[in-house]
Amino acid sequence: MEEVQRHSVHTLVFRSLKRTHDFFVANQALLPEVDENLEKMKYSIKARDSYKLVFDRTAKAKNAVKCGETGRSETLAQPPQDSMLAITAEGEMDYNSSNQTALVPAAAAASQNGTNSLQVLPKKAPTIPKPKWHAPWKLYRVISGHLGWVRCVAVEPGNEWFATGAADRVIKVWDLASGKLKLSLTGHVSTVRGLCVSPRHPYLFSCGEDRQVKCWDLEYNKVIRHYHGHLSAVYTMALHPTIDVLVTAGRDSTARVWDMRTKVNVHTLTGHTNTVASVVCQAANPQIITGSHDSTVRLWDLAAGKSMCSLTNHKKSVRSIVLHPSLYMFASASPDNIKQWRCPEGNFIQNLNGHNALVNCMAVNPEGVLVSGGDNGTMFFWDWRTGYNFQRFQAAVQPGSMDSEAGIFSMTFDMSGSRLITTEADKTIKIYKEDDEASEESHPVNWRPEIIKRRKY
Repeated sequence: MEEVQRHSVHTLVFRSLKRTHDFFVANQALLPEVDENLEKMKYSIKARDSYKLVFDRTAKAKNAVKCGETGRSETLAQPPQDSMLAITAEGEMDYNSSNQTALVPAAAAASQNGTNSLQVLPKKAPTIPKPKWHAPWKLYRVISGHLGWVRCVAVEPGNEWFATGAADRVIKVWDLASGKLKLSLTGHVSTVRGLCVSPRHPYLFSCGEDRQVKCWDLEYNKVIRHYHGHLSAVYTMALHPTIDVLVTAGRDSTARVWDMRTKVNVHTLTGHTNTVASVVCQAANPQIITGSHDSTVRLWDLAAGKSMCSLTNHKKSVRSIVLHPSLYMFASASPDNIKQWRCPEGNFIQNLNGHNALVNCMAVNPEGVLVSGGDNGTMFFWDWRTGYNFQRFQAAVQPGSMDSEAGIFSMTFDMSGSRLITTEADKTIKIYKEDDEASEESHPVNWRPEIIKRRKY
């Protein structure tokens, strides 16, 4: 056998290049000649297209100087042809000799003559808006009554009562003004994980770890509908504000859209690869937003039943999503940070850093107060617009409870935004309100931004 001669990679590459060159060298003589006039015209058109605004401002500044020198008002002329930017065929950029006047001296000369001139102003440095002052919040009522972890809360649209669900499998309805128990509903056979009150019907919806989704008629205080279809525990639910549909999601990694009256499973929204922990609905597109333990947030088109986009910025599980009541924005919470997004495309706005815990829940009121509750009992209060953390504290556990039972599982503001209701692992419900005695002097805004945040409004 003949030995194969070994060559280096460089030798083989250069051989290939030479063969290619020799193959196409005959075509070099067939290339058309370059027309210099056409090339100059092409570059001048490109320059005029890109720098027309600069030409106009230069001409106006020069014209203003001339008007100030002659003492008469003249109409601002269009830029003369000889002042156009010429770009040579070699790619060099130059002005004609008649266009060497600087903008700033021209503006200075015009201002000395008392005439108004248009000049190219420098771009302003980015400024950070100062956060709005918010009064600190304080605990003013603790409600006991459940025999297990209180996992969910929902406020009635009339702002007269609220309902809570717990690990004792009971749904309890409380008077918002007095905190007294009004009603207990039994029917679930496992932990109640989600509650919703319909704003248009006398219905209360509940879901739990028993895979059941129930519709309660509050006039008769009994279950009138069941929604069957989930394959595992149902962790969260939401009602659409304008359409009679109910959205539930849970451990089977799907979100299901139900017709409220006919109990039909309209859509099964698949795409997440882990537990869907939070779902919200809004009237405008995208109509459904879900957060999952697979670290993604998905925006869904309700009409098509498909995912519009998937936000993969979070590094850890997303356990809570909250919509702003008036702005077209939402926030998502993860142990790495809280992120704000703008609808409908899910454009990133800013990070809210500092709450280093499993953030189980969030709530936001019309005044722009965002609250996040952690699995270790910490509560952080933020200014929505600037991301300034103006208050943080550790929720006190009920006497007799262990310190490890300090987790906050859910929270919501009442319809007025003046009361914050939290449900916790020490089997209590806590209600917070703003401190009436606080002022800007007693609790000043101690805001020292270190890095300028890029915001897109």
